[in-house]
Amino acid sequence: MIYRMDNLTENGINPVTGREYNSSWLIFQLSDSTEWHCHVGSREGSAYTIMVSRVIHKDWKMAAGDFIGYCGAGSLNGLLVISQSEYDEALQRYRGHSFCERRLRSYEPPVLIHSTPADAWEKIQRGGMLKCFNWLKAEHAAGEEEPIGAKLGDPPHFGDYIMFGGGMGGEIVVSSKQQGKIIMDADAKYRTGARLYFDAEKMARDGLLIRDGFHIKVKDSLPLAPYLIWAATWDRVGLADPISTPKIFAAQADREFEKFIRRTGKNPFSQPGLEFKKKLS
Repeated sequence: MIYRMDNLTENGINPVTGREYNSSWLIFQLSDSTEWHCHVGSREGSAYTIMVSRVIHKDWKMAAGDFIGYCGAGSLNGLLVISQSEYDEALQRYRGHSFCERRLRSYEPPVLIHSTPADAWEKIQRGGMLKCFNWLKAEHAAGEEEPIGAKLGDPPHFGDYIMFGGGMGGEIVVSSKQQGKIIMDADAKYRTGARLYFDAEKMARDGLLIRDGFHIKVKDSLPLAPYLIWAATWDRVGLADPISTPKIFAAQADREFEKFIRRTGKNPFSQPGLEFKKKLS
């Protein structure tokens, strides 16, 4: 079910039920922030929240539409903290779209990045695919009781998805996994793994992409072929050893990926005129 309200006090009491939130609830809330694009997580006992700046996020109406569609398809309870007029505007803007539509939108990156530890990369290559955390756990191959995102308040059903990102986000995840806690320091030393670059356009055409209002993700599993374009590892990007920082490894890997694209002509970028860095961020 989808619920809408003008304002929300961030605490552990669900204003719809009058009881504590359970894992079936997600919140999408607009903010007037001029400093950040989007925040996600759970605070003060509240449900997992996607907090979006209506000022900076130019496509917040599309994000709201994706959130509504994602919750509806997953039989989740979605709480929209936006005005009635904003809700109506979002529905109007979203008309003709779907959270799982088979094409990339103009503002979506044509390359999606997933980062994984080195030992996991060896298993992924042998199996020929990425698997979501819950699949790995069912196979007794997860190596941990819960994904690192649970420490940020990720609901259990997020474990059914393979998450993608850009910038240093994936490396921060790998670094945090190694420490067993959230490490946001991009200059912290960690053991690099593999940074994988996937063809998002091909994934969209094949109906694999899921949008929840913030993340772009794939449910259950993703075969490496035919979607993986290139894999960056410490030796492949020219580092002296596998110990680096998220900032250094991500930047070096992106530069080498750009060189690979230019050298091979395997250009997944259908929109001309944009710099590689902008497309990978």
